[in-house]
Amino acid sequence: MIETATFAAGCFWGVEDAFMEVIGVNSTRVGYCGGITDSPTYYDVCSQDSGHAEAVEVTFNPCLVDYNDLLKIFWECHDPTQVNRQGADIGTQYRSVIFYHSQAQHELALASRSRLENDRSIRSSIATLIVPVKSFWEAEAYHQKYHQKNGGGCGF
Repeated sequence: MIETATFAAGCFWGVEDAFMEVIGVNSTRVGYCGGITDSPTYYDVCSQDSGHAEAVEVTFNPCLVDYNDLLKIFWECHDPTQVNRQGADIGTQYRSVIFYHSQAQHELALASRSRLENDRSIRSSIATLIVPVKSFWEAEAYHQKYHQKNGGGCGF
């Protein structure tokens, strides 16, 4: 059985990198999620008029990788205390969001955020939203596996 998880944590190129090589992850694709515009383009998302976040959709085999493991990667691959930004990337499209696909994912996401909020090493409030996924719009082909094709990396 294959499941789907969707995360937004800043520039989707770097977030995709964090999940691509994980054993049990079948595939990743970058796209746009959480907004109001149907079939948005990168330009639409960057204009911040679409309401979408840059997101990564992860399909995975839960027998090989647990959703909690994916949540751990999500929390570690970005700064969840930043609002509408990651490092130098500023705008609502870079917000931190867990888009859940089931009630079980919702509960696990809430519990993982609660654990992080109670971690004394975090000095700021967690800005990450946890909302149901509605539609995921695949980004343009040149964005898919961008770092794999072009080199480079993201960091916050």
